[in-house]
Amino acid sequence: MQVISIFNNKGGVGKSTLAFHTAHALALLNHKTLLLDLDPQCNLTLYGMSVEDLHAIWETEEPFIDSFEITSKSKSNIELKEINSKPRTIHYLLKPTEEGTGEIDSLPPPVTLASNLDLIPGRLSLHMFEEAISARWSEAFLGKPLAIRTITRIRSILQDYCKFHKYEIVVIDTSPSLGVLNKVVLSISDGFIIPCMPDMFSLYGIRNIGKALSGWKHQFELIYSLLSDEKRKLFPSSYVKFLGYTLYNARKVSRTPPVNEYNIAQSHYNYARQIPSTIESYISADIRDNLSRHLMESAIASNAVMYSHNTLPGMAQKYKRPMWDLPSLTTIESEDMTIIGNRSSYEATKDMYMAFAKDLLLRVSTIPKLTNQG
Repeated sequence: MQVISIFNNKGGVGKSTLAFHTAHALALLNHKTLLLDLDPQCNLTLYGMSVEDLHAIWETEEPFIDSFEITSKSKSNIELKEINSKPRTIHYLLKPTEEGTGEIDSLPPPVTLASNLDLIPGRLSLHMFEEAISARWSEAFLGKPLAIRTITRIRSILQDYCKFHKYEIVVIDTSPSLGVLNKVVLSISDGFIIPCMPDMFSLYGIRNIGKALSGWKHQFELIYSLLSDEKRKLFPSSYVKFLGYTLYNARKVSRTPPVNEYNIAQSHYNYARQIPSTIESYISADIRDNLSRHLMESAIASNAVMYSHNTLPGMAQKYKRPMWDLPSLTTIESEDMTIIGNRSSYEATKDMYMAFAKDLLLRVSTIPKLTNQG
């Protein structure tokens, strides 16, 4: 199991679009992949599911989110088995830990998106689990079992799913926050990607991420050093590794000779060329020492997914399929027939994301094998 988080301290950088399409590309490369939506905004979930289907899941779960223990006791074993025989959200899976009660007896199935690709949906109520982490954080330094269970539960759930469904890669979509939930998510991941816009905000986002990671790494290593060997098995045995960055919505400039190595507008290039030095300055060497200098300085797959997709991601979310599949659908609505007229633009995205996925896999291979407890 390799757990990869997509994270930036700024919204609007294409995290959900990147996660959804990269996971589809990984699946096409025959890597069984699981998507996990840990952003309470649930954009990734809405890429893969209709609002109606998600509402049905949330409605069934609502009493459990109010009180998992009380609701479970009010149900028969047959009723609970039926509820857990259908896809459930990540907050439902985490709720017993949040309440400090026993865990779910069975593993609900994920949502199937495509061959080799599944999804564990998100939920707006995930802030409640984040509050539980905050309340128990200091107790983790004392080795208190519930505190350790709380900060490792996301990874142990993923280990269970990967063991049962044989996933090789988990891709996590996160919120643009430096709160305690993302502290845990990044710290129980094997690697992370920073998607950036070519602007000032992304440079400051990288600075914030780097400063936060240094503190988080120190805290997790302190907790890890205080634990027994048995409890250490709940953690990755070394801290998360940086896998690289990408640019999103950079404006392409077609000129001969090229204006720069990325063929993007000079105003965007001015920021893009500052990203590697910002990473080097603010993300500590021991978090990125798995990458060669060339890989650290290069955007993942160079400019493969760098240019603006315009309205294409919106259509992908509407039809719940990757952009390259849309022109072949037989369910395109009359107002969306521009998809057919722009077939080549849609279908070209497949090669872009396949290139991205291949470079990502190369970078994942640099993660020390010691990290893989799953």
